[in-house]
This record gives sequence, C-alpha cells and structure tokens, in this order.
Amino acid sequence: MKLSQILTLPIQKATQQLFDASIDKVEFQITRKEFEGDITMVIFPLLKVIKGNPIEIGTKIGNYLVENVDVVIRFNVVSGFLNIVVSDAYYLNFFNEIKDNQSFGFVSVSPNDKAIMVEYSSPNTNKPLHLGHVRNNLLGYSVAEILKASGKKVYKTQIINDRGIHICKSMLAWQKFGNRQTPESAGLKGDKLVGNFYVKFDQEYKTQIAELISQGKTEDEAKKQAPIIQEAQHMLLDWESGNPEVIQLWKTMNQWVYDGFAQTYKNLGVDFDSYYYESNTYLLGKEVVQFGLEKGIFEKDPDGSVWIDLTPDGLDRKIVLRSDGTAVYMTQDIGTAIQRVKDFPDVGGMVYTVGNEQDYHFKVLFLILKKLGFDWAESLFHLSYGMVELPSGKMKSREGTVVDADELMIEMTETAGRISTELGKLEGYSTEEKAKLFKTIGLGALKYYILKVDPKKQILFNPEESVDFAGNTGPFIQYTYARIQSILRKADFDLNSVNNPTELHPKEKELLKQIELYPEVIQNAANNHSPALVANYTYELVKEYNSFYQSVSILGEENFSKKVFRVQLSQKVADTIKSAFKLLGIEVPERM
Repeated sequence: MKLSQILTLPIQKATQQLFDASIDKVEFQITRKEFEGDITMVIFPLLKVIKGNPIEIGTKIGNYLVENVDVVIRFNVVSGFLNIVVSDAYYLNFFNEIKDNQSFGFVSVSPNDKAIMVEYSSPNTNKPLHLGHVRNNLLGYSVAEILKASGKKVYKTQIINDRGIHICKSMLAWQKFGNRQTPESAGLKGDKLVGNFYVKFDQEYKTQIAELISQGKTEDEAKKQAPIIQEAQHMLLDWESGNPEVIQLWKTMNQWVYDGFAQTYKNLGVDFDSYYYESNTYLLGKEVVQFGLEKGIFEKDPDGSVWIDLTPDGLDRKIVLRSDGTAVYMTQDIGTAIQRVKDFPDVGGMVYTVGNEQDYHFKVLFLILKKLGFDWAESLFHLSYGMVELPSGKMKSREGTVVDADELMIEMTETAGRISTELGKLEGYSTEEKAKLFKTIGLGALKYYILKVDPKKQILFNPEESVDFAGNTGPFIQYTYARIQSILRKADFDLNSVNNPTELHPKEKELLKQIELYPEVIQNAANNHSPALVANYTYELVKEYNSFYQSVSILGEENFSKKVFRVQLSQKVADTIKSAFKLLGIEVPERM
C-alpha cells in the first residue's frame, strides 16, 4: 500500500478527534530536499474547516501520527507543511514486495475497460519522413506504450495522406523527368525517390513562374498560369475520375513510398496496429452531414453549402460540405473517427498526435462530434506538440532542406560511435557488437532528447548535445544501466542467501523513495499524455543512484547482508531504468 494511502485514514481520524472536523481528502507532496522527511502533508487546505495556526495544527496531527501509526517515527512542521519521517521498516517491506516483480509499476488491463486509439505519424506520400515526423512518431508511440502500462487497452493507428495535389506533383515530375526510374534502378529508398521528384517539381514550377513574370504577368497570375501546375491539377482531376493510367501510376509510386516508410519505422522502432488511407476515407462523413441537418446541428446556406455555427461556443462558423456537394477535411475527419469506432467497437476514446498548428481544427472536430451525440467524443484528446527546429532555422520540404529521418538516425549512430571511441571504453568488442552498441546509444540519444521535453514546447534539436555522456541525456542514463550490469556480473554470490538488514543507509532510503514513485509517474504520464514525465523521472532515479554509488561501498562492503541488499537494490534500479526506457522506445546496453 502506498504511503499516502497508509496515512490518509489516520490523518482523517486525527482531525476528527483533535478538531471535531471531517475532511474528504488529504493533500500530500514530496518533502523538499532541505527538510527532513519522507512525505509531506499540506496543512493549508485544512484551514477551510479548522480555525487556528497552521504550525499548531500540524504539530498536533504529527504527534497523533507518531503515537498511532507504526511507520511514522517523527515529524517536523515548516509553515503550513507537516514533514513526516517514516521508518526504515516500511521501505524494507516495500522493497521485499517489489524486488522480484518484473512488471512493477504496470497495471493490468481490465477486460471491461474501453480501449484508446492513438493516431500518430500520418504522413503525406510525396516525401520521406523528416525530423518533425520523428518527434510525432516518438511521441505517439511512447504515449501508446505509457497508456498500456497504466492499464489501458490501446490500438496504434495512422491515416496516410495518399491523395491530392501533393502526390500528383511528384507523379507528374516523374513522368517528365524520371526516365522510368525505379527505387531499384536508382538505388534509393522509394520514399526518397518520390520526394526527389516533389523537389524537382517545385524547382521547375519556380522557373516557369519567373519566366511568366518576365513576360509581364503578376506573381499571382504566374503561379496560376504556370503550365506545370495546370498539368498537375489536370492529373488530379484524372485521378478523381478514375483514369486507369493515372490510378496505376499513383498506386505504383505510393507503394514505393510505403515500402520506404516501413523501413524507417522499423529502424525507428515504432509500429502500428491499423492503417487508414485518405483515398478510402475522403468521402466518409458525407452521410453524417445529412444526419446533422435533420437534427438541426448543421445548417444549409442558400448556395447549398452546409455549415455548423459554433459562435455560441466561442468558435466560428465552419463549413462541412461545399456547395457542389464535395467534402472538406473536417467532414473527412468526422467520418474517419466514426469509422474507427465501427472497425474497433471497444474504442472509447482517441488520441490524435498532431502538431500545434492544428489546435483549432481539433477543437472544432471534437465539438462537432460531441454535438452529434457520440459518447466517445468526450474522450478525445489532441496531443498537440511544438515544432522541431534546427540551429539553422525551419525545415522546408519543397526546397529539399528537411532533416531526413533516415539520415538523422545514421548521423546519430555515427556520432555515438565517434564519441564512444574517443572515450576509449570499447576493449574486447567485436565489430558487430560495436555497430549494435553505437546504434543503441545513438537512437537512445535522439529519442531521449526529444521525449524529455514537454510535448507542448518547441524543440531546438542539437545532435551533438544529445549524445553527451553527462547530464540529462539518454547515453548518461544508459551508461548507469550498463554500470549496474557490470556490478551484477561481478556479484558471485546468491542474492537470496541472507535476509535484508534492519536499518538503511540514508542513500539507500532515498533510492527506495525514488523507486516507489514509479507507478505514480506512469499514471501521471498517461493522464497528461507526456512521456517527458517518464524521461525526467528516470534521470532523477539515475542521479539518485549515482549519488548512492559514490557514497556507499557495494561489492566492497564487509557486512555480507548489506552487500547483498545493495546489489539487490542496484538490480531493481536497473530493472526500473529498463522498464521506463522501454516506455520511451529506448533500448539499454548490457555493456558500454
């Protein structure tokens, strides 16, 4: 049982007996480092029902706890905070309960609970995945894993934007300049090849615009009249009308992209349970519009277009069907959400991992779904995240200045290799072992650097900084894990051969207090959809372990009972690091 749970009832009894006042809940927080204590009760909320001095109130409750609760051995009161000191026995009992539990911190899925669908990645098929997609994928995947650990059934999905003018631009450029190239003949991943033609289209488009402007056209006229953009628009009409040649080219080039994406996803370590394609979903939602009209949720304008008026809700009027009867993105998203629940009937909520430039879109989408009466619409969440920028500024796909995801992963692996080699700790490693280690460190550095930041914040990505072996980085945490594995390899004795000591070193107690927080961290991270909470918890755990490592002897401890306990404690720290890093999609090396 958690310490807060153990203390709540006695504190409620104390307030009743001492002050003739009843309280529904007790507010606890971690004791600040500068004060003695293992858990702190906040007294200020009691002042609503108890009149008096906070210090006097805290002192009386503290004395009651010392007299009536076995695990409480002393206390101190600072202003409106009661700092409670807990016995070593409590932490030793806690450790004995969890030391062999490999799923410590995780909650089993309840069979009756509704599932959550997490959408992430959702790329366009005209270019490879880039650094922005990396943040999206890492966030979505990690949030899905954290939700699972918190006790939820989770489905991972994405919707692929495989139709529209963007892919037609790549298709047209391939027809004009591609010389029938394939990924095999070009020696390129399919998404790279298609992306190159998207850049080629933009280059040719700009050339034609410049020519038209030189002939006296305005820039706006030139953009509309450039032959290549008119051809792309005509190709889109051909696609929509089902032109067999255009459809076949579209299928071929999109498959090149899908094959390329699959390789990137595998290297990045993310996966999906289902895929949705915009070419299949762009007509979804139109029938819902008719339902909304009948219910008075939508309204039809004189020109035949259909709208929803959200001004009473602080938003604006939003179109859901054009006057020619064609759907807009909002209509499609409404239909896709409904379709997903049809496909997965146990889904009771969804998480959309999409950049913060779409904040307004999702406010509108969620509100419309609520007005349409879907109960699961109350459990929709937009995992809004900030952009990733480089020291050189923003990335631009059309100009080919994006940071390619595959190249980034290679660069991170090479950087990890260079720094590891400079540190000179690779004696006895085979070439294959080095390659695997460098990839583990490099990808760990990339993932941790991105996930340790609150999703809502923008990231300025610095590859070199992320592979630092000191500070709040992935490699620093991985190194601590490897250090513990080294201790475990050297521990040539039975870890279950003696009973634990009855007293704890202060550093042992601090470490146990940090481990005890892990289940709560998982729940908080799930509730807040924030892998950053898991990442930074792990860093704090590692800092606490390194302080313990520097302060006490482990394998050199003369008292055998203490030595065994410290090795067991080290092992539990390593297990927790590995568990937490798995939630972030990060591997840990046995040696470094």
